[in-house]
Amino acid sequence: MKHLIMAATFLATMAVSANAQVARLEVYPVSSVTLKDSDFLGGRITGQPVTIAGELRIPKPGNYKLPAVVLLHGSGGIGGDGSMIAEWSSELHQLGIATFAIDSFAARGIVSTLMDQSQLGRLNMVADAYRALDLLAKHSRIDSNRVVVMGFSRGGQSALYSAMNRLYRTLGPANNLRFAAHIPLYPDCTTTYRADTDVSDKPIRILHGSADDYAAVAPCRGYVERLTKAHKDVRLIEYPGAHHGFDSPVFRTAVTVKGATTTRRCQLAEGEDSQIINRETQKPFAYSDSCVERDPTLAFNEAANSQARMFVRDFLTEVFQLKQ
Repeated sequence: MKHLIMAATFLATMAVSANAQVARLEVYPVSSVTLKDSDFLGGRITGQPVTIAGELRIPKPGNYKLPAVVLLHGSGGIGGDGSMIAEWSSELHQLGIATFAIDSFAARGIVSTLMDQSQLGRLNMVADAYRALDLLAKHSRIDSNRVVVMGFSRGGQSALYSAMNRLYRTLGPANNLRFAAHIPLYPDCTTTYRADTDVSDKPIRILHGSADDYAAVAPCRGYVERLTKAHKDVRLIEYPGAHHGFDSPVFRTAVTVKGATTTRRCQLAEGEDSQIINRETQKPFAYSDSCVERDPTLAFNEAANSQARMFVRDFLTEVFQLKQ
């Protein structure tokens, strides 16, 4: 409860300072679960119950239903990701789209996973996103059929793999609800999961930078190629010369995150027992493996940022059938 109150207070403070044009701000407890990736992948749901916080920003007054975007933060947490959540929330509100930003860390006692990614399984935020969709479906101002999930880095990975039917069958929302689209920004695609081409028929749009040395784009190219062969509605939009965090003006001066771990050189796959295997060693993956490197770069890219914003605006206008 202490962590939930802290998260809710931070979210509310950030909202007031970041977006004055929002008509209404609501902070909600979201019941979720903390699982090992192997348990989630193995269809086991008896993890540790947790109540995380989510902040709903409604951009327009009234009693009619609005489309919404669930926002998933990266490894720096909701307040340490270079303002991506606030930046994109403002962008979406201008289109008349509500946003629901989830804090997946505070209630789990985590500040950041930058230096230690093993603090939380990579797929936990998928479960958080599903629970967010459950909550939004009951809200009087939200159209449950027009909710998209969008995430950044670690959150982008969950925005991507929340489309997997295996995970949906295990912990998916009630009443067969599905996200209307998935928009991952610079996700980690280094792990090949079993049946990972069996995904939702809703559109998946991955935005990535060619110079990303944190979550390399090459594995995402391979995944998109496999999804395309499976006749899925997927597209990789790649921005030349763009690094990780290309959409965050905070990083106008490039930053080397000293000590932060990256699996950019690793080749990982799900084994028969649902454990993640390092293909090089054929042993269970650990962040002490030799393929794990450190000191990735975060850097804003003006051209990539502008193009990404334009793409997302146009894409959501189409998906949500917004009036021009």
